[in-house]
Amino acid sequence: MHQSTAPETHHDPFVRVRGAREHNLRGVDVDIPRDALTVFTGVSGSGKSSLAFGTLYAEAQRRYFESVAPYARRLIHQIGAPKVDSVTGLPPAVSLEQRRSSPGSRSSVGTVTLLSNSLRMLYSRAGTYPPGAERLDSDAFSPNTAAGACPSCHGLGSVHRTSEELLVPDPGLSIRQGAIAAWPGAWQGKNLRDILEVLGYDVDAPWRELAAKDREWILFTEEQPVVTVHPVRDADRIQRPYQGTYMSAHRYVMRTFSDSKSATLRARAERFLADSPCLVCEGRRLRPEALAVTFAGRTIAELAALPLTALDAVLASVPDGVRDGAPAGGEAARVLAGDLRSRIGPVMELGLGYLSLDRTAPTLSAGELQRLRLATQLRSGLFGVVYVLDEPSAGLHPADTEALLGVLDRLKAAGNTVFVVEHHLDVVRHADWLVDVGPLAGEHGGRVLYSGPPQELAGVAESATARHLFASDGAEAGAGAEAGAGAEAGAEPGRRPVREARGSVRLTAVERHNLRGVDAEFPLGVFTAVTGVSGSGKSTLVGQVLAREVGERITDPGFPVRRLVEVDQKPIGRTPRSNLATYTGLFDVVRKLFTAAPQARARGWKAGRFSFNVPGGRCETCQGEGSVSVELLFLPSTYAPCPECAGARYNPETLDVRYEGLNIAEVLGLTVESAAAFFAPVPAAARSLRALEDIGLGYLRLGQPATELSGGEAQRIKLATELQRLRRDHTLYVLDEPTTGLHPADVRVLLQQLHGLVDAGHSVVVVEHDMEVVAGADWVIDLGPGGGTDGGRIVAAGTPAEVAAAGAGRTAGYLARALGRP
Repeated sequence: MHQSTAPETHHDPFVRVRGAREHNLRGVDVDIPRDALTVFTGVSGSGKSSLAFGTLYAEAQRRYFESVAPYARRLIHQIGAPKVDSVTGLPPAVSLEQRRSSPGSRSSVGTVTLLSNSLRMLYSRAGTYPPGAERLDSDAFSPNTAAGACPSCHGLGSVHRTSEELLVPDPGLSIRQGAIAAWPGAWQGKNLRDILEVLGYDVDAPWRELAAKDREWILFTEEQPVVTVHPVRDADRIQRPYQGTYMSAHRYVMRTFSDSKSATLRARAERFLADSPCLVCEGRRLRPEALAVTFAGRTIAELAALPLTALDAVLASVPDGVRDGAPAGGEAARVLAGDLRSRIGPVMELGLGYLSLDRTAPTLSAGELQRLRLATQLRSGLFGVVYVLDEPSAGLHPADTEALLGVLDRLKAAGNTVFVVEHHLDVVRHADWLVDVGPLAGEHGGRVLYSGPPQELAGVAESATARHLFASDGAEAGAGAEAGAGAEAGAEPGRRPVREARGSVRLTAVERHNLRGVDAEFPLGVFTAVTGVSGSGKSTLVGQVLAREVGERITDPGFPVRRLVEVDQKPIGRTPRSNLATYTGLFDVVRKLFTAAPQARARGWKAGRFSFNVPGGRCETCQGEGSVSVELLFLPSTYAPCPECAGARYNPETLDVRYEGLNIAEVLGLTVESAAAFFAPVPAAARSLRALEDIGLGYLRLGQPATELSGGEAQRIKLATELQRLRRDHTLYVLDEPTTGLHPADVRVLLQQLHGLVDAGHSVVVVEHDMEVVAGADWVIDLGPGGGTDGGRIVAAGTPAEVAAAGAGRTAGYLARALGRP
């Protein structure tokens, strides 16, 4: 390893790690300077996150627990300390990681950034109240408190409603034939039908022929009459009357949805519910008293619905002395409005000015959420801490990345240490210090190849990062886009020729979110990249409009696309129970192999014995999860290895069964690469594993829990699952930022697969910010020119060279640079 170090002094300016063995790290020793911006680089799975998050941040967290109450100290023993001999010079740490549990529907941009608190205070102290109205506390302006929430929808802004159309989808059926689809099946449904018959309703007439008042009562009554039912049973069964209580379909659905512990029953009930705006607050979530208060002539709901850029303009235009024609709150209004603007500034600086405060957090990407938290940290005033960031450039257009670099510099200038796990080469070049981990992924990585100033990495021959970081302008452009094709007439030097389209999908007058009357044409049989700054409308146009249009027209015999495959970055599961093997179907093959083993056959075991999702072979302490959830009081809960099976998931009897010398827990512990060799004689398993290897996921373990996978890894697993069952029908593949979380070397591997799909006769559309990927596309659609209300238009469309030459929008200059042009 090449490493620059400083001598140990009384005030050691370095964080010194010795013997780090977390995950695939091989006894790593490394010194990293404090008060600097350090970027951890390396190919996907090399071990950089294991060093930054699994070792450094985990050790800082452990020390925090050691410093607090004895109860909290016990928790850290459940979670386990990182595998490292020693870490010295480590300040307290703040983690801004992308793999976090999804926020709830009540969480919003305003609550994540704490901007809502400031806005509520502004209305409480400096709002214009109706004559005679009492001044309200800031809590009264929050939809998440009893004091502020609309009593009808409890602050959600919408209510779940049922309707006759939802409850009775086929009015041609009779009640006995199952017209009321929302009712439960089996005995409980028969019971309700029998009660209706006793009450005198015709259960054999078609539903539509029943009187309107009878239909209304049957579906929506809150009454629960009790009657004596004489059931008609088979001749050999006892005919015993019983007391039956009636429950309307509406009451049954609402009770099941709100009270049932069964996820399956709740999901079934949800099919018969529709969201509609609350009639009392009209979707504004607040009590009338709060909505009667204004600032700058607007209610708090109206200001919260504005893009942050527009909200900032409103606050900037309010004069100090007069507001709404009445005397202002004076000094309070000036101070509170100024404070709010100072908090909005960093959010806009990070390219998120198109968001509104009421935008719900579940609709945000992982990158957007992380940048919102980063903007909040800029205002926190903390100094002397380590910020550990997970790819803050994810989802950022190159134009927005420049602003991100400024934010990272400001965190450092405030007296903090900044550790960033990152692949974006502009961020890597901007670092004060690089820690390059590799050389490859999984068991072929886990070593620190270099630790020192960026420019000296050029001399490290093993480093994949060095090969990309110091390539001449344009030399790496279109990485992987060639996919084996040489230059031809009319193509960019070193690039494959631009493919000719075979038809197209046209979208006309698109109106959705910030798209206003957009006409777009997506060529088929080619690789199309959709670009634009954050919030310009890319995901709306591709993920919502294009995908929906194609999905609806696939059944049309004349439509050229026969299949639609959307590959997003949503997790493949939300608990450790979901993993790589279960998602790809590989685990079904593995269980059959173990069922056929002599020990299993002798005991009469079926495939279910080797499933960790059902009782029998699994460890019952953790119920087959391999880990137990540890509640951390005021911190998010986390997972710790099961104390009974130590993460094996199975009981000892099941682990006695072996296939080719390994038990099933050991098979789940294999990497994809190792498993490919192990299962080479098994065609059904080899095909799945080959697809995962081909897409660069050879370093993942078969049983790696979904909770440990990044969004980019989850997306590539989904793509590999599709690749292993590749069909001949013309398929449109839609991917949202497929290069997120990928080192430039891994981007090449991914692009070979995507371009291979196009060469096989399919169509690929990607939403993408990586200009190297865009430069290697056949067609580019650039949206903008800005985000939010400033976006939503197609500013350029054509080949990469045409879009770069057009000079329109903010993509052109960066694309020209990727193409090696002035």
